[in-house]
Amino acid sequence: MSDIWRTRVARAVSMLRGQLRAPFAATAGTVVLLWASLTPSLMPRTALFQALLTALCMLAGYGAGALAGWLVRSCGGRLAGRARVVAWRVLAVVAGVGTLIVLGLSLRWENEVRDLVGADRVGVWHLVLAVLITAVLFALLLGLSRGIRALGRSIGRFVGRFLPAAASTVIGGLIAAVLIYELAIGVGGNRLLGALDASFATINEEFTTGVPEPTTPELTAGPASSQAWEDLGRQGRVFIASAPTAADIGEFTQEPAEQPVRAYIGAGDEGVHIRNEAQAAVAELDALGGFDRAVINVVTGTGRGWINENQAQALEFMWGGDTATVSLQYSYLPSWMSFVLDRQRAQDAGLALFDAVYGRWLEIPEAERPLLVVSGESLGSFGGEAAFSGAQDLATRTDGALFVGPTADNRLWNRFTEERDPGTPQVLPIVDDGEVVRFADRPEQWGLPGAWEGTRIGYLQHANDPITWWSPSLALERPDWLEEERGRGVSPNVRWIPGVTMLQLGVDQFSANSVPSGQGHQFGTAPVYAWAAILPPPGWTDQRTDELAAVIGDRAWLS
Repeated sequence: MSDIWRTRVARAVSMLRGQLRAPFAATAGTVVLLWASLTPSLMPRTALFQALLTALCMLAGYGAGALAGWLVRSCGGRLAGRARVVAWRVLAVVAGVGTLIVLGLSLRWENEVRDLVGADRVGVWHLVLAVLITAVLFALLLGLSRGIRALGRSIGRFVGRFLPAAASTVIGGLIAAVLIYELAIGVGGNRLLGALDASFATINEEFTTGVPEPTTPELTAGPASSQAWEDLGRQGRVFIASAPTAADIGEFTQEPAEQPVRAYIGAGDEGVHIRNEAQAAVAELDALGGFDRAVINVVTGTGRGWINENQAQALEFMWGGDTATVSLQYSYLPSWMSFVLDRQRAQDAGLALFDAVYGRWLEIPEAERPLLVVSGESLGSFGGEAAFSGAQDLATRTDGALFVGPTADNRLWNRFTEERDPGTPQVLPIVDDGEVVRFADRPEQWGLPGAWEGTRIGYLQHANDPITWWSPSLALERPDWLEEERGRGVSPNVRWIPGVTMLQLGVDQFSANSVPSGQGHQFGTAPVYAWAAILPPPGWTDQRTDELAAVIGDRAWLS
């Protein structure tokens, strides 16, 4: 090998060593946060999600440790000589043994959470795969962060020509951070949102089940409708195609039934104001005869327009088809993307749709007005709340409401939870003795002692639903639900760890819909029991609720 190649190889080895070298404090921080990431949270984790969580925690630990080490060195503290060698040896032993112990515990914790939610158990290969993926992800994230740090140093050296060295280092880092933020969130974020919208708009047009457009005048895109079948979007067509027939409902009621009205407006072209779509929804509801029904259900869907069939059909069957359900699509993005990138759309849609329906409803003579209810699930509950200022407003302008799987950002949900009666838990609060607003995890919990008269507002939520309990405040603040007795389906080994718990529940959200019914963000036929408590028709009984839940459960396979 020539001297030139030996020099190049030596430089490459030296560079690799430099990249692999890490300060003592940063390494210690990485190990501690690695252990913390393996503790249990609300949902089971696949190997990939566990690896993603662990890599993010390790990077945070590395950064926190590096900062702590820098502060200690700035104050004159430094490991050197024999003390440095001993410290590294101790850290290596503790890290190696401790990691093996925590990995073993994590498998036990993982299977404990899986048992609680009814998911299949995992074995040692789950850990092996998670460790391998974690190593790759952490290397990539660390390389990216070091690249950003190098950019900051380069900018700092340039600034150092004009300012003192200490100031130039800080300013260089700040400029690099702002630059990266603007590129990633500003320019990149806007482009990403536009690209995602365009991509999901294409998916929105797909509907491969071969279901023809409706032929009944009570459904959007039918003979009485002004809307074209192809303009409803994928979720809109699914919603209309899934409507039960009068015969379906009559088979359950054993009495003549009506075809339920379903009015739906697909996402408009770019530039079409959401209020115009809301007015179009009211016009559609009017054309289909919705204002002549006994009950009107104003539903705010999720980001791409999905509506929970179990919620909609529960009222339709319960009221013998004498109902109308109206909704509109306000985004092409899946719910979580819409919530992260453009959550204002959901609130705008919920406010505009209810205001439009309510304005038309007020024009009907009071004695002839149908019962008016609102509902929504997940991001739909976040948007559906936007039309109201509080419980009294809901009670005054509606005849009932059902919000399923609310998010921690729901404005009214937050207020009700914070103002709960003393001594009641955060996961199942009681507000003003349950006079207007009630929360439930299971069917029997709707029947609190005391009267529930007038308008009934219900929140259906699970104690182990990360979509309900995730909040940025988890980074620095222990939530009440971890101070109190654990709710149903929550492991007693779940502990609050600053920063880590927030990341854990953030990752948990991606698994919240992949668990059995009755856990996480899966509510199954629970909305049947909720509507039976909130707006039962005259003569309705608990036995009929059980029978309807069985029917709705069977129909879920058809949706």
